[in-house]
This record gives sequence, C-alpha cells and structure tokens, in this order.
Amino acid sequence: MTEKKTPQQPEIPVRAENRDGDQEPQQTPRQPPAEHGVRGDGTADATGRPPRLPGDPAATAQEDSARAATKPAAAQEAFQAEQAHELEVSEDVNDPERIRRLIADHRREHGLPDDTGDAPRTGADDQGSDAGDRREFDLVVRGRRVSCGDRFAPREIGVRGGRIVAVEPLGAGLCGREVVELAEDETLLPGLVDTHVHINEPGRTEWEGFASATRAAAAGGVTTVLDMPLNSIPATVNVPALEYKRLFAQGNVFVDVGFWGGAIPGNKPHLRGLHDDGVFGFKCFLLHSGVDEFPHLEADELEEDLAEIKTFDSLMIVHAEDSRAIDRAPRPEGDVYENFLRSRPRGAENLAIAEVIERTRWTGARSHILHLSSSDALPMLATAKRDGLDITVETCPHYLTLLAEEVPNGATAFKCCPPVREVGNRELLWEGLIDGTIDFIVSDHSPSTLDLKDLDNGDFGVAWGGVSSLQLGLSLIWTEARRRGIDLGRVVEWMSTRPAQRAGLRSKGKLALGYDADLVVFAPDDAFVVDAGRLHHKNPITPYQGKALSGKVRRTFLRGTAVDFETPRGRLVRRGES
Repeated sequence: MTEKKTPQQPEIPVRAENRDGDQEPQQTPRQPPAEHGVRGDGTADATGRPPRLPGDPAATAQEDSARAATKPAAAQEAFQAEQAHELEVSEDVNDPERIRRLIADHRREHGLPDDTGDAPRTGADDQGSDAGDRREFDLVVRGRRVSCGDRFAPREIGVRGGRIVAVEPLGAGLCGREVVELAEDETLLPGLVDTHVHINEPGRTEWEGFASATRAAAAGGVTTVLDMPLNSIPATVNVPALEYKRLFAQGNVFVDVGFWGGAIPGNKPHLRGLHDDGVFGFKCFLLHSGVDEFPHLEADELEEDLAEIKTFDSLMIVHAEDSRAIDRAPRPEGDVYENFLRSRPRGAENLAIAEVIERTRWTGARSHILHLSSSDALPMLATAKRDGLDITVETCPHYLTLLAEEVPNGATAFKCCPPVREVGNRELLWEGLIDGTIDFIVSDHSPSTLDLKDLDNGDFGVAWGGVSSLQLGLSLIWTEARRRGIDLGRVVEWMSTRPAQRAGLRSKGKLALGYDADLVVFAPDDAFVVDAGRLHHKNPITPYQGKALSGKVRRTFLRGTAVDFETPRGRLVRRGES
C-alpha cells in the first residue's frame, strides 16, 4: 500500500543553533555568549565558583533561580524578545480556529463526513471469539522459549479476538485456525513499547510520517508508539490540533499509535481538554525546542502546569536542559565533535533535572525525565525516588551504545541533544539501568531530511540534532546487553514492560492473559550489518551504518495478526483504553 498523499502546510522556520534537545535544523546559527557556566565534571567554572554536588537538587535549583535573576540587562532584553517572537509564531500556527478550518478543508478534500471518528478497529477477526468451537483459537503460537515475565519457558499461547486468552505448557495441544511453531533458535517476546517517537506528520512529513515510521517500528519489533507533540505542524497543544493529527494517522499506521500533548506558555487552559481526549501526558522543554511554534516553559511555568495536571493525575515529561548553562557554553560550530560536546555540557542537564525534581516535590505531581545522557544526574534522581517522588527516567540506545571518543569529524549523523558522551559516562548509565535508577529505554527517534544533517559540510553547529533508530533499538540494546552478561528478559522489561506501565498502557508490555496479542518472533543469535538504505525510515541516514548487530526480528504480530507491511492494521489508542 502506498502512503496517503496529503497536502502539507508551509514549513515554519526552525531556530538557528539547534538548541532543541531532541531536534532541529538550523538556518543561521545564533552566537551565544562564550562564557562558561558550571562544568559537567564538577570542577570550578570560569568564575571560580566551587563545584556543586549533583545530589543536592534544592541548592542547585536555588542557585539557578538566583543566576537567572541577575542576568545582564542586554541579555535579558534579547531573551524577552526571543520569547515574544516564539509566542507570536505559536499563537499563529497553533490557533484552534485556524486548525478547525484545516480540519474542515481536509475532510472536504478527502470526502470524509464532518463527524469522522476513529475508524472501526481492525486486527484479528473480532468474530473469532464466538465463531465455531470455543476451544479453537484464532492463533496459537508454540515455542520452547516464550517470555513469561522475568523468565523464558516452553509455552503455548492462544489468541482470540486479538487478545491472549490462554497460556499453557508446551504440549497442551491448543487448537488454532492458524498455528505458528517457533524454530529452535527463536524466542517469543511481547511487542516493544516506544513512548518517545517523533513522526512529524502533518507539516514535516518529508522528515518521516505515520506510514514509514510505523513500518520501521513493526520491523524492529515495536508494536506501540507514542508520538511527540512537536515537529508536526500544528503542534499538539490543543484539542483541534490533536484531532487534525489523528486525521492523518487514521488508516495509515502499521502498529498502534498514541499521542502526547504539549505544554507551552499560555496553553494551560487546554491541558484538561487534551487529557480528556486521550493524550497520555504532556511534554515540555526547559530550553528552546528548536521550533518556534513549540515554545519552552520557564521553571515557574513548569510548576504551574505540574500543579494543573496533578488535579487530573496526568504525567509531565520533560526535556531537561538548562538554557542559561547552554548560553554560557562554547559555540557548537565546525566539524569537530568535541566542540559540539562542549556546547551541551552535563551541567545543563544536571541543573534542569534538579529543577524538575524540586518542582515535582513542591507540587506532588507525576513527572518523567526524557532521554537522560548525563550520568552526573543519577545520584539526585536516586535520592528523589528514595524520597518518594513520583518521578521516572528514560535513556536511549544511542547513549548506551555510542561513544563520543569514536565519533568521526563531520559525522553529523551522530548529532543529538543531549549529546552522546564519553565512555565513562556510558558505563555509569548502564549501572543506573541495572540498579533501577533509570526506568526504561526508548528510541527518541528524531529524523530529518538528509540536507538538514548538513552532510556536505559536516558542521555540528548547523546540522539537525536527532538520531533515527526506531527500527534498530532491540538489536542495538541486545547486542550491548549480551556482551555485558545481561539476559534478554531484562531487555524486555526495559523496552516493553516498564514503558507500557508508565504510560498507562494496561494491555501492552507482557505476554499474559488479557493482554493484547502483540508478539515478536526474535532470533537472538542471528546477526546482520546495518544498511540505512534497507531500513523503513523515510530518510536513509543512521550513525549505525555498517555496524554488526546481534538479534533479528523475524515476524511481528499486532493483536494476533502478522504485520505484512502492506495493509495498515494499527489502531489509534487513547489513554485509559488500552
């Protein structure tokens, strides 16, 4: 099946210095001050201030607030002018009335009725549960290695109506209209759940899109993705924008897709409406997001929104980098990766994470730290958890598998924000995963077109910051985990069970009775070499090009039906429904 052709809105210019932690391309690099702030290694900075212990978030937040209050007048004026520009763009692009007109135009163009809702749910034959002999299942899968929570065992799985309705010892003889016998080298896993994916449609569909992204997900064993609220135009910051995005996704997804809402200045009145319409929580930035239509929150605005979403028990997910620390860092210009790394110091993450911890403590809300790259923040996060705060943390395959020391000059495929850091930092992130300080692993799939990666010049200061890895995550993590003696069950926990639990996807993340029959046939001993041109991602660029990986997904089932990459059978899921 070909992807739906839909008219795209004019692209909104993205900001120059790629300040977004997950993203963006640049047109004319800004020139931030060259002063240094607190260094990520804990040594004194250029002002001679002593190092601050990363485990003291209250002191960190207090100092950060004081530093903000004493910003020089010229810098403050520039900052306020930038904020005003972002708000103007955001109000124009995300205006609910404008979006309602776009929805009406789209429906007329595609012959859709005005009251179009989600299409009928598809997947396994819904009549299977009532047709014929009740002892016969729609699908039976048998194998010697089937995921059973924290272990693998010989089992038979019976599926009816898209759900797992029987889990029996191998040899039970379950009967099915379709029977899959696993080979000796195959393992049955639950479908992975990736809660951090930038699909970018509508508006920037040339970067990715629902069809290409969800094909890539299925090929990599991911059966549920949650789409981020920015990089699409409009951003998902009000109910009409969410409805508009669903129009493009409906009937065009190969796995199940849910949506995050966005928290930006001025949209607090829209948060409850988005929650009621099924978003899984709200994403915000503590520095420029990279696109002007999605402005960032200041710390006090974050606290206000945390207090608001606590009233309806939602979740705030935060891109935590401190803009002032990055403004004081060196400029990220040129083709030398070390220069880019210095422009995004660990201290920027540490400051922002400390702020999130304290605002979470003060409001009693639920929060989540996105794409952790700084191992310095682990002690304060562990302390926050011991204190009983409802805060969780994710990291990504690129932080667990790549090394700053190995990034070639000009290799902008490796650029992401926060950045890939040094070997010692990577090892501490693995320790944080193993001890439970880091809760799970997601892709932060943040693609762009090839030209936005500035491949001709290899300038890290202007290239888009984002890694495409949605199709590769399971193999990447399994390759590194088995080298460390970590079993496949832990990988399943980190990439399926825990992200499903945190997002509130109650029927995802396990092979258990009543759960969706999202199944992955995985060959852990298979090996392959990454070829970007053979991936389903729309743009063939990846920092893993030519890398040998262990473990290959052979088949993926969505609610008991094999994904054929031709017929999109995915559903649009809402919070509380699955």
